[in-house]
Amino acid sequence: MKPPICRVTRAIVLVRADALPRHIAIIMDGNGRWAQRHGLPRTEGHREGSEAVRQVVRASRRLGVAGLTLYAFSEQNWQRPIGEVHALMELFREFLISERQEVLRTGIRVRAIGRLQRLPVALRQTLDQLVRDTAHCTGMTLQLAVSYGGREEIVDAARRLALRVADGSLKPDDLDESCFDAELPSTGAGPVDLLIRTGGERRISNFLLWSAAYAELHFSNTLWPEFNENDLYEAIASYQARERRFGLVAPVSDEIANAKGSDTTDKDDARISTAGLL
Repeated sequence: MKPPICRVTRAIVLVRADALPRHIAIIMDGNGRWAQRHGLPRTEGHREGSEAVRQVVRASRRLGVAGLTLYAFSEQNWQRPIGEVHALMELFREFLISERQEVLRTGIRVRAIGRLQRLPVALRQTLDQLVRDTAHCTGMTLQLAVSYGGREEIVDAARRLALRVADGSLKPDDLDESCFDAELPSTGAGPVDLLIRTGGERRISNFLLWSAAYAELHFSNTLWPEFNENDLYEAIASYQARERRFGLVAPVSDEIANAKGSDTTDKDDARISTAGLL
């Protein structure tokens, strides 16, 4: 019998409706440590983590986030114990089956990125079917990074481009950023605006190295199974408090306005309470 799990309820965070990140990417870290703290097998940490996925997907869709990418399983994760990998694959397939109707009902488009050929046949079939069945959906894009690595994705794209150069369909001088961008599956959800990592670590672990080039980073100490809607809103509020310049210099008029705090009223008026979205 599982020990009772206590969850802490915090005050609802306010976020601005007019400045939501279009694409949020999350490194879901801390399942194993959560299980250890509760005296449970690591597999139970992953199972509890799937509930956090449900909450975050629903909250993101309700807020109006255009794209959400979740780091479900990395290329390096194949090196974990065979029993844990097998349990993760089974849990992932169960999750896809259980969420299928809600995904279709809410118009979420599911995409999958990574070296998917390494996945077990049953999981690959379930995943491919869901991707096909939601291809027409126009709601939020849910992108699942499975057997994924940022370096591996770039290398695979470089190989495909090299083949095009070799067969003469692409001139070396025409090879530019747009060519790479078109060859990278992860760019299908657009550039990452906000990258969140849970579990207290402070690194991006080979995740979306190209798409997250100008992403704002938010590191949360919360272990993934305990990460909920309010943690997501806190990350978004942190993102909204920053000024994104993409290497440029802010106009002098903007700097003066920010120094005087002249936009306080506008920002307050544009804030929405997430309480009605729960």
